Amino acid sequence: MKQCILVTGGAGYIGAHCCKALSDAGFLPICYDNLSSGHADFAKWGPLVIGDVRDRASVTQTMVEHKISAVLHLAASSLVGESVADPEKYYSNNVVGSLSVLQAMRETGCNHIVFSSTGAVYGNAGSGALSEQLTCVPVNPYGRSKLMVEQVLGNYRAAYGLTSFSLRYFNASGARPDAGIGEQRRNETHLIPRAMSALSGQLGEFAIFGVDYDTPDGTAIRDYIHVVDLAAAHVSALQALLGGHEGACCNLGSGQGYSVKQVLNAIAAVAGRPVPYAIRERRAGDPPILVADPSAARQMINFRAASSDLETIISSAWRWHVSRFGHVRPTGRLLADASATP
Repeated sequence: MKQCILVTGGAGYIGAHCCKALSDAGFLPICYDNLSSGHADFAKWGPLVIGDVRDRASVTQTMVEHKISAVLHLAASSLVGESVADPEKYYSNNVVGSLSVLQAMRETGCNHIVFSSTGAVYGNAGSGALSEQLTCVPVNPYGRSKLMVEQVLGNYRAAYGLTSFSLRYFNASGARPDAGIGEQRRNETHLIPRAMSALSGQLGEFAIFGVDYDTPDGTAIRDYIHVVDLAAAHVSALQALLGGHEGACCNLGSGQGYSVKQVLNAIAAVAGRPVPYAIRERRAGDPPILVADPSAARQMINFRAASSDLETIISSAWRWHVSRFGHVRPTGRLLADASATP
């Protein structure tokens, strides 16, 4: 009989990829999602339970009914700018929701959790590759809410023996067109899908937020990890916990940074035309550079960013986008100064 794994936020972009990876590894994912940003048609590899993680009774009931062995906890609010404007939402969804899940786990005797954290916990930590040894000083409520949960998990490990991996994502990207899942949100803020929506005529304006950062081409630099690599890392972390590992915090990134302009020119190369854009002021809470040192994840969970080169990420995302939405040919201009390397 397959072990059942509760995947909170399992109908979302990353959650659905994790459910697919779990299924491929022989587990039965139980998707738990309130569908506020997820999609019911992304829940393809196990039952979909519609519920909010802050509803402890519902989470507990789901865990009992499905005899849950472990949890992948991905349900959260995750928009940096929104977290600055509405911090209460982030502390409620991300911190209170996580405490609810942990309470349900303790009530049902479930002792293993893989937590979706973020590279935003590092804040403005510097221009080099960021390791887990750095002091975390997040600069926005989103990052603070995730760091709070990491700290709670550390306390639960010490006090209750609950084992946990906190996986600090950098920029999840790409898609699995063969599985019919990709990056699609009602309020999309991420660079790659917004740029592709601009190319397909679905977006009124695509903006570059800030061209005055202290980077080679003036735009922010980020570490992009293919969502397939990210999902595989969740399964590896889960298997490590089930095998007796007590857990830790791990970065999940490629270790390579790309600027906004580099990403847009990579999209233009794949799509065959430039991305139309406008230039706007920086967004509050956005650090200039976030790049991971993924060596700890390589050592602890045998993590490899096998599909996270920029061309593979962009090509897979574009194939999924075209299959989902089609495309038209709006006019635009190519970023002439996008050849700088970070």
